[in-house]
Amino acid sequence: MLSWKAKRRKVGKRIPKSSILNPKSYPVIALFDSGYGGLTVLKSFLKVLPKYDYLYLGDSARVPYGPRSPETIQKFSEEGIQFFIKEKVPLVIVACNTISAVALRYLQKKYSDQIKILGVVRPLAEYAAKNSAKKRIGIAGTRATIASGAYKTEIQKLDPACEVIGQACPLLVPLIEENWHHKPETRMILRKYLRSLKTHNIDTLILGCTHYPMLQKEFQKIMGARVHVPNPGDIVAASFEDYLQRHPEIEKKLTKKGTQKFLTTGDVDRFEEFSTIFLEGTKINVQKIAL
Repeated sequence: MLSWKAKRRKVGKRIPKSSILNPKSYPVIALFDSGYGGLTVLKSFLKVLPKYDYLYLGDSARVPYGPRSPETIQKFSEEGIQFFIKEKVPLVIVACNTISAVALRYLQKKYSDQIKILGVVRPLAEYAAKNSAKKRIGIAGTRATIASGAYKTEIQKLDPACEVIGQACPLLVPLIEENWHHKPETRMILRKYLRSLKTHNIDTLILGCTHYPMLQKEFQKIMGARVHVPNPGDIVAASFEDYLQRHPEIEKKLTKKGTQKFLTTGDVDRFEEFSTIFLEGTKINVQKIAL
C-alpha cells in the first residue's frame, strides 16, 4: 500500500482557482485525466518517483471522454490545460489515453511556449514496438482511442513492420467504475472483446485505457501466457524517469517534498470512494474545482 501524506478531509464547496496551490510548493508535476483512471498512472509514479510533489486533476464531472466527439474531447482537455497554466504548473502528464490519442498534438502545438505537456501513447508505443517479437500488437481502448488510430501511427513510425490490431472495449470503464471489475459478468464481456485479438495471434497487448490495469490479471488470463500484457502505468513512469534524466534543466526545478494534492470537477465523496479502489484502499484528501 502506498504511503500518502495528505489527511482525509471532506470539502463540500468549490475553492477559488487562484488558491489551489501554495506558491511555496511550485513547481509540481501535474497529472490530468478525464476522471479516475489516471490514478493507476499516479500509483506507478509514486512507486518509481516518490520524492516529487504531484497535483492530480480528474475532470470527473464530465467523465467519460471516450464516447465523446474529437471536438468535445479537445475542448474539455484544453480547459484542463488552461487551468494548469493559470496555476503556473510547468509540466503536465496527460494520464488519459483518450486525450493523448485525440488531443495531445493540438495541445502541445498551441501551448508549447507556456507549459510542457506529455502523454501516455508514445511511451506505450515505444515499449510495444521494441518488445513485440512477432511484431503483432493488440491495443485495447475506448472507442475514441481506437478510432483515432494513434497507437498504430506511433508504433509504425517506430517500426513499419509491426501490425497493430485495435479493439474498442466501451463497456469496461463503466463496469470498473461501478466496482464490477471482479464480477463474472465483466469477465464474460472481456472475453468477448478479446476474441478478435486472440484470433490475430498477437504477442503483446497494450492496455490503452488507464482504467484497464484494474483488469490486468483478467486480460492476461484470457489472452494466455504467450501474450505479454504489461502494466501501462509502470511503462509511463519509467519513461518519465528517463525523460527527467535527459532533461536536468526541468528536473532541477521540480520540488521534492513527496506531497500530493487531488482535485476533481465532480463529486468529492465519489472521487474519494474511487481512490480507495484505484489506490488499493488508500484514503486521500480531495478538493473540488470548476474548469
